[in-house]
Amino acid sequence: MTASDLASGATPVRIAVTDERISIAGDLSVEAVSRIDRTALLRDGRGAAVLDITQVHRLDASGAWLLVELERRLSTAQRQVDLLGYSDAQGQLLETVRRNLPTEAPKKKPEPGLTDRLEALGRGTAGAVQVAIALTGFLGQVIAALVAALLRPSRLRLTSVVHHMQEVGWKAIPIVALMAFLIGVVLAFQGAAQLRQFGAEVFVVDLIAISVLRELGILLTAIIVAGRSGSAFTAAIGSMKMREEIDAMRTLGLDPVVVLVVPRVLALILMLPVLGFIADISGLIGGAIMSWIELGVSPAVFRTRLVANTDGWHFGVGMIKAPFFALIIGIIGCYEGMMVEGHAESLGRLTSLSVVLSIFMVIVADAMFSIFFAVVGV
Repeated sequence: MTASDLASGATPVRIAVTDERISIAGDLSVEAVSRIDRTALLRDGRGAAVLDITQVHRLDASGAWLLVELERRLSTAQRQVDLLGYSDAQGQLLETVRRNLPTEAPKKKPEPGLTDRLEALGRGTAGAVQVAIALTGFLGQVIAALVAALLRPSRLRLTSVVHHMQEVGWKAIPIVALMAFLIGVVLAFQGAAQLRQFGAEVFVVDLIAISVLRELGILLTAIIVAGRSGSAFTAAIGSMKMREEIDAMRTLGLDPVVVLVVPRVLALILMLPVLGFIADISGLIGGAIMSWIELGVSPAVFRTRLVANTDGWHFGVGMIKAPFFALIIGIIGCYEGMMVEGHAESLGRLTSLSVVLSIFMVIVADAMFSIFFAVVGV
């Protein structure tokens, strides 16, 4: 087989295939390689034992790849194809390409068996236990620093605390109030649709009061704060960790927990009950308005029944949960920020993890509180 004028350059590529020899002449460049029918060349040269490139004047990486691939594909267990006629520079290029080509096709990853799944489960469980231990240690460190700051107020950075109270609390009021208002509206509308079937529309007031004051008000507020403020804590501290500002603090003799973590956690502990109270009021207002529109329960009747039939402990239960939820969100957000490494991928991954873990732990804590208050009869 003879193929000529495969390249448009001054020196066309000519390929001559005999029984035991493949001879290539011309400039073996990327343009020529793209025009060579490699399938036909492999088929016609399958019995060749010599690949002669003595007449190849110019060779680039694409041409070297073609030659190495031909050498590999034409070689068999009984016959090794010899590549002959290259210069020293061409030989160095061929050796570089030969070293960097994969030796074999990547093997398909086998399907995981029962042992592999058990191993993955065990590794995940062990990792979760390690994170729980680390979080517990970080919690103890923060509580010790917080108690020390409260015993010696001169160590407490009030400016930082007030700043974070504004960021965590004041700027979150609109979204928390709107969320609670809409939750009250939805509860009233859905409750009215169900209670109307039994002629018990007036009990929608009890439904709204207990649901908002005891559970939904503070729980949804904590979830919003976890997504808004918890992620901000992780991002801020993580960015400082990436820029090595935390290492600089330690060099200057400053404790990052006292400087960065304590003000944020204290601001959350102070402001989450306030946000919970605002959410309760907004939820009751939304429920009262929808009850008036849907059921004809006037605001005066709503207020009277709310005061007469709603135990103060319903409000107290929600307020008792608030500091614990705040502590969970603050500790997880700051801990994940301290775990950020020196690249942006770590910052994004741990920021998302802090939000997910905070919300999960808040829901777990709420379930534990519900069980506890049910056992004690509150």
